[in-house]
Amino acid sequence: MSRELCIGAAQVDITPQYPAHLARSGRGEYRPARFVQDPLYARAIVLEAGGRKVCLVSLDLTIVTREWTERIREVAGEFGLEPDAVMVHATQTHSAPSLGYFMLDEALETPPELEWLRGSESRYFDFAFGRIVEAVRWASESSEPVSWAVGSGVEGRFAFNRRGVTREGRVIMPPRRWQEPLGPTYIRYLEGPIDPEVGVVCFRSPSLEVKAFLLHYTCHPVNVFPKPIVSSDWPGAWAEEMRGRFGEGCVPLVLNGCCGNINPWAPFDPDWRPDHRRMGRALAEVVDKVLEALTFQDEAELDWRVRHIRIPIREVEPELLKEAESVLSEHPTPPRRDDGSVEPEWMRAASIMSVHLLRKREPELDYEVQAFRIGDVAVVGLPGEPFVEGQLRVKLASPARFTYMAHCVNHYVGYIPTQEAFAHGGHEVETMYWAKLVPDALDMIVEEATGLLREMFAGKEEVGRNEGHS
Repeated sequence: MSRELCIGAAQVDITPQYPAHLARSGRGEYRPARFVQDPLYARAIVLEAGGRKVCLVSLDLTIVTREWTERIREVAGEFGLEPDAVMVHATQTHSAPSLGYFMLDEALETPPELEWLRGSESRYFDFAFGRIVEAVRWASESSEPVSWAVGSGVEGRFAFNRRGVTREGRVIMPPRRWQEPLGPTYIRYLEGPIDPEVGVVCFRSPSLEVKAFLLHYTCHPVNVFPKPIVSSDWPGAWAEEMRGRFGEGCVPLVLNGCCGNINPWAPFDPDWRPDHRRMGRALAEVVDKVLEALTFQDEAELDWRVRHIRIPIREVEPELLKEAESVLSEHPTPPRRDDGSVEPEWMRAASIMSVHLLRKREPELDYEVQAFRIGDVAVVGLPGEPFVEGQLRVKLASPARFTYMAHCVNHYVGYIPTQEAFAHGGHEVETMYWAKLVPDALDMIVEEATGLLREMFAGKEEVGRNEGHS
């Protein structure tokens, strides 16, 4: 059977048409959008070769939950796609709504008028879902033969490990800008690495028009945050830069990597100003350089794999649970502030209690590891926000020549730190609903992902260990 590669690609606007609540930190802030700075899009790519078909969906949203992924997969079945062959990725821009509730456990009741405490508002759901399905449909119906090429570059000037270790050995998140005359002298070093790889997969029509890109970089999209405005942040800025270079018919689909501990804020540069458009331009310039060295081919082997693992929910510390019970008992209804937000103390207690309620109902979380193969390229999708160390471990162990990873895929499970990070503390490891898994969760996920890739690329070890060049 011919392995000629065909692709269909589409993007559809999913910008909310009203002051939608924009997801934030889970501290009880109500943040309705005031205006739109950058539109939000659903982008879909459908690849077909050798009788096999896979679909990648990238959303300019903060979170997508399992419920909505399952609905998208169900509709995609109408276009000949198997559920496990559909990957749904939220780039996690913090200046957009979410598709589904993710902030509090379903067993914790909240008043209907405070629906946004759960991370989103239901009036956005059906609108976004309909537009996402439209993108998948258009991509499925626009398939045509293409040649394709892959290569990687490096950009290390816009991503920074965000866990600053103090002289006391604790972790804090460095601020967006220097606030002291001599800088953050209380930070001794940054706890971990970044991943500077810029991944580029280019799909070109027989007439030499670029039909689509699959692009990969790793950084929290929080350049615009916390301003109450709609923006796709750097993933959207990067995509728009590529469309500016290659035309409106080009669909650039961005995969944001495992950036649970990576921000675009330079902690030791007094002149740094977060700028998503500058970041998008810089990434596009790296792509231009990568394209000069690419060699195109017409065929590709497509494959996909999914594995499910059971990861225990962490146990809430007794004193912490007692504290949360006391607050919620005293305030069964969320206490409000003048600006409409909820008191942070109540939100903190509700988040702690949510971990406890989830663990009582479901001691282990069903975690899905998903991978696609496109020739000598592996695309790995992981739910939640794994630390970048896990991504680097998978890339180094992968038998594929190029391994590109996406976080916040298919369902949301919170931060997934390294075991070592728990000793330092910090936002990403405190017992909250956004950090509800046991400390060895990342090790379990890395082991499962690398095993899946070895199975998918069995007999292909000679391709190389993710050499990182074109």
